[in-house]
Amino acid sequence: MNMWRLLQIELFKITRRPRTYIAFAAITAIVFIFQFAFKADGQSYMDLMMQSAKDEFAFDRVEAINGYFMCYIILNTLLIQVPILVALIAADSISGEANMGTLRLLVSKPVSRTQIILVKFAAATIFTIFLLVWMAVTALFLSIVIFGTGDMLVFRTKGTESMIMQITKDDVMWRYYAAFAYATVALTVIAALSLLLSIFADNSIGPIIATVCIVIVCTIISNINVPIIDRNVKPFLFTSYLVGWKGFFYIGTNENGNTIKGSLENWPAIRNSLMILIAHIVLIVGISIAVFRKKDILS
Repeated sequence: MNMWRLLQIELFKITRRPRTYIAFAAITAIVFIFQFAFKADGQSYMDLMMQSAKDEFAFDRVEAINGYFMCYIILNTLLIQVPILVALIAADSISGEANMGTLRLLVSKPVSRTQIILVKFAAATIFTIFLLVWMAVTALFLSIVIFGTGDMLVFRTKGTESMIMQITKDDVMWRYYAAFAYATVALTVIAALSLLLSIFADNSIGPIIATVCIVIVCTIISNINVPIIDRNVKPFLFTSYLVGWKGFFYIGTNENGNTIKGSLENWPAIRNSLMILIAHIVLIVGISIAVFRKKDILS
């Protein structure tokens, strides 16, 4: 049995699980709630944000709520919750087979254990991509249909100050493509972690809970502003780089403070974050292969 055939079987298994569609339904529901709330009373949100922003910035607060702005607001919320949805599928990769008693049958097929892990990881990655594509369809393109397009406002906290940046509408879409690509890499780390944890369990509940707990704990640590943690802990936590997609919306400025179309404020930081996330993926998948190759299959 070749890997392509094995991958097809794995993807078929994913489509047969009800929890797969729960993830897509959850994203749809959250996006709809945001769109409905902003359509009904988005100006109240804009008034609140303007109170915290110290910039003197004149704009039409109703027109500022366009599809681009809506997607940015939704992503700030959803990309914190999506790791849980990814874990629902990836954490079932090996433990689900053990729970159903098919793991021993799987490893008896003419395919190596390394190939099994790689196929399981590939299937989880494909699921993650489809989840993000669906998020793009609902959060970005549907928001554009509902709210239209225009220049995009980005509310940003820098240090102790809140500020507003404006990105012209012809300079926005490529940033979203890049942001979703970055998010794919970031969430693939979660998929790899869930896959690793699933090797140690005989049911999917444990790996799902463990993944969520690890993400929560690491996220809290990543947001603690203590010098010793900043220097010695945060650089090694994948959660410190999960929100790096925002960097694509931080536009560069010239010496006069004017924004530069098509620019990024800190591309080296984004590039380094991507490299660190990829390194996490390689490391975690490598550990998964090593552990699974030595695992005694009893079920």
